Amino acid sequence: MPDIQLESSWLDRLQDQFEMPYMQALKEFLQAEKVAGKRIYPPGGQWFHALDATPFDKVKIIILGQDPYHGENQAHGLCFSVLPGVDIPPSLRNIYKELESDLGISPALHGCLDQWADQGILLLNATLTVEAHQAGSHQNKGWEQFTDRIVELLNQERENLVFVLWGSYAQKKGAAIDGSRHMILQAPHPSPLSAHRGFFGSRPFSQANQYLSEQGMTPINWNLNN
Repeated sequence: MPDIQLESSWLDRLQDQFEMPYMQALKEFLQAEKVAGKRIYPPGGQWFHALDATPFDKVKIIILGQDPYHGENQAHGLCFSVLPGVDIPPSLRNIYKELESDLGISPALHGCLDQWADQGILLLNATLTVEAHQAGSHQNKGWEQFTDRIVELLNQERENLVFVLWGSYAQKKGAAIDGSRHMILQAPHPSPLSAHRGFFGSRPFSQANQYLSEQGMTPINWNLNN
């Protein structure tokens, strides 16, 4: 694991996690994978990009993903996002379709969601690394406990956040969120396998913005074409 260069508001709250046995075991696993010559995505400096891009007190919306993309040059530390110049993945294409249906925003020509992160959308995968071309290869190694703690901190210490839980995996991970303190938006996953089961037509973007406005917060500019 690279030296922890983590945004200060998150480091203050997560420092203790890096000393725990599960995180030490995760560190050893990742080091062994590297020694074995395995390629790990995203690059080490981007493992915590979601946290670095969206400080704790700036979070308005949390979108929970599962694993980083495992293809070449895809993952850069934000769930559902890929860097400019990389083909837009199918799930993100469906997110863009729903965004157009919901708010009339034309699909972006790129898949980079940094502009969303900059506005307070925490784009958090449950697992922060993956072996190249091996989907799910770093599950159950410790990352899930770390990201559970992130969700727990937001649930307990903040109020009036929007938790976006797409698919059964995210909904299970978010099962302990207090719906009396936060807005919870649930829908099927936007992947081509499940989007037609209720993701399309779920209107998460307008619902989230309406809730933020009602709480006196600036709504999100979801348009990535600017």
